[in-house]
Amino acid sequence: MTKPLRIGIVAGEVSGDTLGAGLIRALRQRIPNVEFFGICGPQMLAEGGRSLFPMERLSVMGLVEVLGRLRELFTIRDTLVDEFTQQKIDLFIGIDAPDFNLRIEASLKQQGIPTVHYVSPSVWAWRQGRVDDIRDAVDTVLCLLPFEKKFYDEHSVNAVFVGHPLADSLPLVNDTAAARAALGLKHEEEYIALLPGSRGGEVNRLAPKLFAAALLLRSDRPKAKFIIPAINAARRIDIEQHLAVAGIEAQIFDDSHGAGVGRLVMAASDVVVLASGTATLEAMLLKKPMVVVYCLHWLTWLIVRLLVKVPYVGLPNLLAGKFLVPELLQGAASPEAIARETLLWLENAPLRDERLAQFAALHESLRQNASETAADAVIRLLQKHQKEAG
Repeated sequence: MTKPLRIGIVAGEVSGDTLGAGLIRALRQRIPNVEFFGICGPQMLAEGGRSLFPMERLSVMGLVEVLGRLRELFTIRDTLVDEFTQQKIDLFIGIDAPDFNLRIEASLKQQGIPTVHYVSPSVWAWRQGRVDDIRDAVDTVLCLLPFEKKFYDEHSVNAVFVGHPLADSLPLVNDTAAARAALGLKHEEEYIALLPGSRGGEVNRLAPKLFAAALLLRSDRPKAKFIIPAINAARRIDIEQHLAVAGIEAQIFDDSHGAGVGRLVMAASDVVVLASGTATLEAMLLKKPMVVVYCLHWLTWLIVRLLVKVPYVGLPNLLAGKFLVPELLQGAASPEAIARETLLWLENAPLRDERLAQFAALHESLRQNASETAADAVIRLLQKHQKEAG
C-alpha cells in the first residue's frame, strides 16, 4: 500500500484512548504514510493523531445523564461526518462509545467508506436488538473478549477476537514493590486503593460511599493507608472536596505520574475498591483483589435492570462466567458492605490466593498481541475494499 491513507478515528474516553494509541502505532509500523484524525485523547495525540474536538466532550455516561448534552453531541457527530466525507477518508475506526460512533459508522458506510468498530458494544448483555444496527453500520467488529466474537458469529456479523492490549502489556506477575517505589510509598505498609471513577458524575456518586467505607475500615485496620488516583486536575478537585466532607486522610496521585496513574495506584495496593468498568480488567491483570461498586442515576438504573441480560457487571466475573469478585450495585453499595467485602480480602488469604490464580489463567487467555492483531484485521478490510472497488 503506497497510496497515502487517511483514517478517521474517534475515541470517547480514557480506555479508548489507550486502545487507539496502540492501534495507531501498530498501523504506522505497517503503513508509514497514514494520517489519523477525528477525536483523540492524549495518548493518541502522542502517536500523531489529530483531534478536531476535545475527547472530554464525549465522556458522558448514563441514559439520563446524556440528555442534557444531546444538542452538543449531535453537532460534534454531524461535523465529524462532514469532515470525514470532505476529506475522503479511506476508512473509519470508532473506538467504543457505541451510541456515538455507530451513527457515524452508519453514515459513512452508506457512502461506501469501510468502517471498523473497536471494542464490542455490550450487545451480548443488553439491548440485543442492536446487533442488527451493528451489522448494517460496521464492516468489522474488533472484539477484546472471546465470548463477544461467539455472539457475533451467531448473528452473522463479521468479527475478530483480537484479545486485550492490557493483557499483552502487563506482566503475568505484578511488581508491587516497583509500583510503590514509583509512587514514593513504603514497601511494608498496607494500602487500599480507592477508585471512584474517571468522570465527574461517577466521582460525585461513588466517592461519598467509598470514603465512608474507608472510615469504617480504619477501626479494623488502623494502620491501613488509602491511595487514590486522579486522572486530571478537575477530578483531583472533586476528590479533595469529598475527602474533606468525609473527614478521611488519603494520598492522591494525579496525572503528573503519567496517563496510567490509576493503574500504578492499583499495582501498588493490597486491595482495590473501584467503579465498574475497564478498571476491573486492569485490577484483574494486576492480580489485585477487588470490590466492584457502581451507582447510576435512579432512572438509568431502573431502565438498565429491565434490559440487562447477564448476571454480572465486573469483567473478571463476565470472563469467568461466575462470581470471582464481589459486585455491590446501587442500593447494595453501602459503606458497611464495601468495608465488609474489603476486609474479607485482607483477612482471608486462602480465598485471595485461589482467586488470584484464576486471574492469572484469565490473563493468559487474553494475550493475543491485540494491537497487532487489530491492525492486521484493519489492513485486510482495506485490501478487501480496494479490491472490490477495482
